[in-house]
Amino acid sequence: MANTTGRRRLGFWVLAALAGVVSAAVFLAAAEVVALLVARDSSPILAVGSFVIDIIPRPLKELAIATFGEYDKIALLAGLASAVLFASAAAGVLQYLKPPLGVAALVVAGGLSLAAIVTRAGATPLAALPPIAGTIAGCLLLWFLISRLRRWAAASLGDPSANTASDATIGSVDAATSAASGSGSPVERPTVHPKNAAAAASVDRRMFLRVTAIAGASAVLVGAGARALINGTASSISAVRKALRLPAARSAVTVPAGAELGIPGLSPLFTPNADFYRVDTALTVPSIDPAAWRLVIDGMVDQRVELSFDDLVGMGLDEFAITLTCVSNEVGGELLGNAIWLGIPVRDVLRLAGPKPGADMVLSRSIDGFTAGTPLESLTDDGLDAILAVGMNGEPLPLEHGFPVRMVVPGLYGYVSATKWLTELKVTTFAADEAYWTPRGYSAQAPIKFSSRLDTPRTGEAIPAGRTAVAGVAWAQTVGIERVEVSIDDGPWQAATLSSPVNENTWVQWFVDWDATAGTHYVAVRAVNKNGDLQIEERAPIAPDGSTGWQRTLVRVI
Repeated sequence: MANTTGRRRLGFWVLAALAGVVSAAVFLAAAEVVALLVARDSSPILAVGSFVIDIIPRPLKELAIATFGEYDKIALLAGLASAVLFASAAAGVLQYLKPPLGVAALVVAGGLSLAAIVTRAGATPLAALPPIAGTIAGCLLLWFLISRLRRWAAASLGDPSANTASDATIGSVDAATSAASGSGSPVERPTVHPKNAAAAASVDRRMFLRVTAIAGASAVLVGAGARALINGTASSISAVRKALRLPAARSAVTVPAGAELGIPGLSPLFTPNADFYRVDTALTVPSIDPAAWRLVIDGMVDQRVELSFDDLVGMGLDEFAITLTCVSNEVGGELLGNAIWLGIPVRDVLRLAGPKPGADMVLSRSIDGFTAGTPLESLTDDGLDAILAVGMNGEPLPLEHGFPVRMVVPGLYGYVSATKWLTELKVTTFAADEAYWTPRGYSAQAPIKFSSRLDTPRTGEAIPAGRTAVAGVAWAQTVGIERVEVSIDDGPWQAATLSSPVNENTWVQWFVDWDATAGTHYVAVRAVNKNGDLQIEERAPIAPDGSTGWQRTLVRVI
C-alpha cells in the first residue's frame, strides 16, 4: 500500500512538472504575441540567448565555435531550450510542494528576460511589454493549475503537501479553529464521505488535464504562429534582396590565368556564398530594408553625416577581391574565405565627414549592438582597399553576411574590422572607446598572421598509394605569399607550385606532387611572405590576437 501511495505521489510530482512546462510555454507564447504587435525584436528567449552570448567567458565561446562552427547559435538555442524545460519543470514541482515559490521563480525568470530585452541595443520603451505580458500569463496559469492539482492530490490520497493556506484546505481550517478555541489541541474534522471526495477529485482532475492540454496546445500553435509572422519580416527582406539590382561596377577584378589550379579536394579560388564561414554575435539574422537603412558617421569629425543606401551606392561601386579571416580560426581551420566584394572605399565615406586630428580609431556598430574598433589609418590609406561592401560574388550581400552593408578590411581579423549590418561609423580613439571583443580578452588591434593550410589529403582520410597531389591554400593579406614549402615525414622541405595570385589581399593555392607509399605519413606545410618572413612555427592559441603554428597532418596511404 505504501509503495502504491508513493508511486501515486510521484505521479502528481510529474504532473506538477508538466504544469510548469506548460506555464512556461504560455509565458513564451504570450510574449511572442505581444512582441508581434509592439516590438518584434523582444522575444524573451532570443534576448536571453543574446545576453548569454555577451557574458559567456571567452574560453567557452572559443570551445563553442571550435565544436559547432557556424552552428554555434543553433547549439546555444538548443541548450537554452533544455535549460528552460528543466527550470520550468522545477518551478512546477516547487509550486506544488512550497507555494508560492514556483510562481516566484517564474517572476524571477520574467525579470531576467525583461532586463535582457531592455538593455539590448536599439530597445524601445515598448520592448518591456512582451516579457511583462508573458510573466503575468505564465504565473496565473501556474497558480491555477497547481491549485487544482493540489486539491486533486488532497482529495484522492490525502497528500499532506496539499494542505496549505494558499489552497484553503481542510488542514488550514483545522489550525484556525484550534487557535480560536484556545484548546491548543487538534479539532476533530467532519467526516467527508468517500463518494464526495472521489467526486471532488474527479472534478479537479478533469479541470487540470483539460486546461493543461488546451493551454499547452494553444501555446504551441499561437507561439509558433506569432514567431512565424515575426520571421516573415526576414522572408520579405529576402524578397527585397532578391529583387535588388545594384549598379554595375566601375572596375572589375581581373583573375589571371593559372589562378585556379582545379585540384580535387582543393578549396576553390572564390568561396561560394553558401559555404562562406559565418561567425558573429547575432543569435538571429537581422532583417534590414535597404530603403530604411541609414549609416551615420559621427564622433571626432568636422560634420555629422547620414547616408541612405541610395546615397552610398550612388558614390560609385568597384569590385575588390579580399580574403577574410576569423581570429577564431585554428591552425588548419576553415574559418576563412575568399570572395569578390562590390563596394565603396571607406576612406571616401569618411572624407565626407572629415575626421579631426587626434583620432586614431573608427568604432563601427552593427544593428545588433556589436562593435569593432579599426585603426583609422587602415581605413584612410589610399593603398589599402578597406570597403563598405554591398555585394558578394556577383549578388547583393546575403542576409547572414551583413545585408545590406558591411565592412571588409584586408589584413585585419574580422573582429576588429568586418562589422555586418553596419549602421554607424564613430571616429574616435582607442583610449576613449572600447570595441565588443576587447574587454573579453582580445587585443584592441589585430593584424592577420599569415599562414598556410593543407586541404587535401585530409586528416584521417585513406588515399591509394601512388602519385597524388598534396594541396592547399596560403594567405598573407596586404603583403602576399612568396612561397609555400611541404615536408613529408619530417624530411627536407620541398617548394610547392603556387597559383597565380589575384592580388596581395587574397589567398593563393599551392600543390606538391607526392609519390605516396603505403603506411602512415605526416605532412607539414609552412609559408613565406613577400617580406621574406617565415610563418611562425610555435603553436599559439587564438586569443588574444590569432593562432600560430605549422599544420602537421596525419595521412594514411593504402
